[in-house]
Amino acid sequence: MSRLRGLRDWKGHAWLGLATRLYLAWVFLAACGFKIMAPASFALDVATYDILPLSLVNAMALILPWVELFAGLMLVAGLRVRAASLLIAGMMVVFMVALGMALAKGLDMSCGCFASSGAEEDPISYLTMLRDAGWLALALYVLFFDRRPLGVERIPWVARRLG
Repeated sequence: MSRLRGLRDWKGHAWLGLATRLYLAWVFLAACGFKIMAPASFALDVATYDILPLSLVNAMALILPWVELFAGLMLVAGLRVRAASLLIAGMMVVFMVALGMALAKGLDMSCGCFASSGAEEDPISYLTMLRDAGWLALALYVLFFDRRPLGVERIPWVARRLG
């Protein structure tokens, strides 16, 4: 038990957590850019998964990139880091479920994660699932081990206001 507590309380988590947060933020900020700029193309990617009813595809294509942007910016700023990492972990689980369903159906498609490219250029595969599992693991690391994140929340007056 004391070893687990020692691992959880290791002072290096703040710096390792910062690097992890900045990497995850970069991933999500890079992913949301194209989706925000070209929502119609992203809607086509969402529809290709054939999971959502068509009536929800456009809403998902419009809302999801902004959630990715918001979570990425929170990680960069070090503001509500645990909430942002929980949000990213939740998105990664949903993405992995959708990806797993598409792979099980044998769909020949691109994941739609970044710029919309055809299945010929960026086909989904179990390697895509493995990549997403890595990002999920990083989000969980930040959630569980980055207890006092370096960032805005360490500024005393901000910390007092956030309670």
